[in-house]
Amino acid sequence: MDGARRRAPGFRFETRLEACTISGAATRLERAVDNILDNACKWSPPGDTIDVALADGVLTVRDHGPGIEVVDLPHVLDRFYRAAAARGLPGSGLGLAIVKQTVEDHGGSVEAANAEDGGAVITLRFPPASR
Repeated sequence: MDGARRRAPGFRFETRLEACTISGAATRLERAVDNILDNACKWSPPGDTIDVALADGVLTVRDHGPGIEVVDLPHVLDRFYRAAAARGLPGSGLGLAIVKQTVEDHGGSVEAANAEDGGAVITLRFPPASR
């Protein structure tokens, strides 16, 4: 969280965090979280709020940007996938794929969706045995 705040000082991070322990490779897990936070900042209007919640092994990060096009939703977690709207922005299409691989390597799952009132929501779920 601190890294994201340093990299994106113009954003506010609204957090609801409960203590949670995940067994695994700390550096990889930190990178996965950083990737999600950086992605949320990339798609949010400058100065906007990024919502971050952690409870019971479930991490949810929500931005308030344009959301993910329906045609892109099934692919945003794939390696090298670049949505048409992202092709003019920095990035290689690996950020969310790294998140998916890392979370799955730790026995969890990742879901990308759109919030009902706008913006994208990325949810990471870790199994109870990992906590």
